[in-house]
Amino acid sequence: MLLVPLVSCEKPGEVVVTETRERTTKDGKPKLFATSDERFRDAKPSPVEAGELPRGWLRLPATQFRLLNYRFGASGTGEVWVSLSSGGTAANVNRWLGQFGAEALDVAGLEGLEKVDMAGSEGVWVEAAGTYAGGMGSPPKDGYGLAGVIAEVGGRIVTVKMVGPQAEVEGEREALRKFAAGLKLAE
Repeated sequence: MLLVPLVSCEKPGEVVVTETRERTTKDGKPKLFATSDERFRDAKPSPVEAGELPRGWLRLPATQFRLLNYRFGASGTGEVWVSLSSGGTAANVNRWLGQFGAEALDVAGLEGLEKVDMAGSEGVWVEAAGTYAGGMGSPPKDGYGLAGVIAEVGGRIVTVKMVGPQAEVEGEREALRKFAAGLKLAE
C-alpha cells in the first residue's frame, strides 16, 4: 500500500482571538531573563538564610537541592552550597568521604571530628583531598579538596559543602567557618 501525503497550497486564514480574560492579583509581573529554575519551579523562600557573604564568592541561583549556591576561587571552579539533607550526620560524613575514596568513619572516628558552630548549633567539620568523584555524571577530578560542616539544626540536617581545587579550598577554610556560623534557619 502506498501512502501519499496531501499538501495544500492554500494560505491559512486569519486567526482571530475571540476570548480574553481579565488580569488578576495572581498574575505576577513577568521577570525578564529568568532562569529555568525561576520560571518552572514553585519558587519558595529558602529555609536557610546566609549571613555575610565572604569576599570573592559569587552568588548563584538556588537549585532544587542547593538552597544557597556559590562559586569561589581563581579557577572559577570552586563550589559552595548549603543543603538540607536526609539521613543523619554519620551517613552524610561518610558519603562525602566516599566521594574521595576515603574510608568510612566508625562511631569513634565521628566523635573525633572537630566540632564547629553552624547556625547556632554544633556541627562536625569534614575535610578530604584527592580525586573527587562527585557523581551526577561528572568525571572524577584529581587534586581536589573538600571542607564542610554537617549539623542538626532545628531537627534538620543542614550541610555546607565546599569543593574545588585543593589549594583554593585550603585558602577559603576560615571564610567557610565564618559563613557556616552565620547561617540561620528562617522562622
